[in-house]
Amino acid sequence: MDKRQLLPQGLLILVFAILAGCGPDTEQDTDSDQRREVADRLTSIEEGLDGPEAIRYDPGQDAYFISNFNGSSSEADSNGYIAKAQPDGTIDSLKFMTGTEEAPLHSPRGMYITGDTLFVADLKGVHGFNTQTGQQLIFADFTEFEPGFLNDVAVGPDGATYVTDTGQARVYRMSGTEVTIAVDSLEDPPNGITLDPDNNQLIIAPWGGGQIFRSITADDTTPRDFITAASGGNFDGIEPYNGTFLVSSQADTSLYLLGENRESRAIIKTAPEPADIALDTKRNRVAVPYIELNRVDIWEIEASNSSSNN
Repeated sequence: MDKRQLLPQGLLILVFAILAGCGPDTEQDTDSDQRREVADRLTSIEEGLDGPEAIRYDPGQDAYFISNFNGSSSEADSNGYIAKAQPDGTIDSLKFMTGTEEAPLHSPRGMYITGDTLFVADLKGVHGFNTQTGQQLIFADFTEFEPGFLNDVAVGPDGATYVTDTGQARVYRMSGTEVTIAVDSLEDPPNGITLDPDNNQLIIAPWGGGQIFRSITADDTTPRDFITAASGGNFDGIEPYNGTFLVSSQADTSLYLLGENRESRAIIKTAPEPADIALDTKRNRVAVPYIELNRVDIWEIEASNSSSNN
């Protein structure tokens, strides 16, 4: 029997009226939340992207470089490329950097710019490209170390390039094409790495369940605890930002500010699994790539999130 037949007619009408009144408000609230999220996102870059893992802002050219897997992240398929884009999302050159026949890009990942050189972590080693022409200048082969997953790069205060290996829980030091192991058997596998310009040290973002960000210096590569995140996890990209650090967390699809009073706080809710981010230092914006969505979102960093750091 239908239980509605047991209700008095007047009460039944009242119940329907309440339910009908709740429906539109709930839908409007959901739409409002979606509009607020979209309003914070200034634009997206999608045209031609295929598995964008990392993005890097070049203040000298006022442009972005975007590394693309274009296929597998773990096979030597020679399909990888780096796109060049404008701050408004316009693609200047989709395959601006591809490597050479002898050392092609396979699945390019984290990047770092020093002078006119863009260093890129890849499947078998690290490439260096001219940021103006896209020409490959250097390739350092890491295969003798049997890397697990070369992930991100940063140039240290000593001028050497430091490279994280998430699969082997290592950090390598690269000078020219000479490669050595700087840190071995990290407690938490390293993902992102960046230079802390205020203290001449390198900050390493932990992958997996780790929450402790660690630091090393060129003179002493013994990892030291730098800051512990209160939440988030599977941290990827990390960038210095006005005395703090902006980091992407794949565990809860958020961007965090680390370092305010030795604390951390989420400031942006992103699409699923944000990868290696970039800061547009000219406009106070952050660019966030998503491998699975074949898309990069560009977000404004609100004044309320940065005013205490200036």
